[in-house]
Amino acid sequence: MSRVRVALVIVGVLLVAANVVAKFGPSGAMLLLGPLAAVALILVGRWAGLGFLELGLGRHQLLRGAVYAAVAIVVVAAGMLLLVSLPPTHGLLSDQRYQLPISRALWTSFVVIPLGTILPEEIAFRGVLWGLLARGRGPAVATGVSSALFGLWHILPSLRLSVVNPAVSAAVGVGGAAAVVAVAGAVLFTTLAGIVFCELRRHSGSLLAPVGLHWAVNGLGVLVTSALAGRN
Repeated sequence: MSRVRVALVIVGVLLVAANVVAKFGPSGAMLLLGPLAAVALILVGRWAGLGFLELGLGRHQLLRGAVYAAVAIVVVAAGMLLLVSLPPTHGLLSDQRYQLPISRALWTSFVVIPLGTILPEEIAFRGVLWGLLARGRGPAVATGVSSALFGLWHILPSLRLSVVNPAVSAAVGVGGAAAVVAVAGAVLFTTLAGIVFCELRRHSGSLLAPVGLHWAVNGLGVLVTSALAGRN
């Protein structure tokens, strides 16, 4: 078996383990596991022969990636402001998990999400997996496969989505069937998001671009949800 295939298996095992720990492990475990997993994944990619450019970590692409990231953050922020300003879409950003005091929301947005979610996910799906698959099968296959796996990665985190998100509950209802529909919707949405993340990574050449968009959706979402809860 080639090093690339072995690396793909190792990445898969690491992702499954991290997903289970994130869902069922001690609270805050991913703050430690996330960075450790990211380092382990980079080492696996390097062992398989990927250069830093193939991993999206090349020095010369950092500025371009940062520009893409900044634009993504501004666009998402503007979109969120529009959503909360319109009555029909006001509740879309409401999520019981993130109706937090502002201090905890800031901690979650700027520490927990970057270290426990974005860092390992971007290194795994848009860094190592994408790099390994692009080398052997080309960028289109790399984007399709890594995005599909990214969607499946969100099955466990979305199991209670129909309960904690009022907008989702209103759309699909409650109960077992509603939970299945909500999970399927989350998988589809995150698969499509994965495609966008991959395209940002491909066009910019840097993981900073999808990192910026990923943080804008998750991190700003927490801050907006917290702010809305504080006003109610």
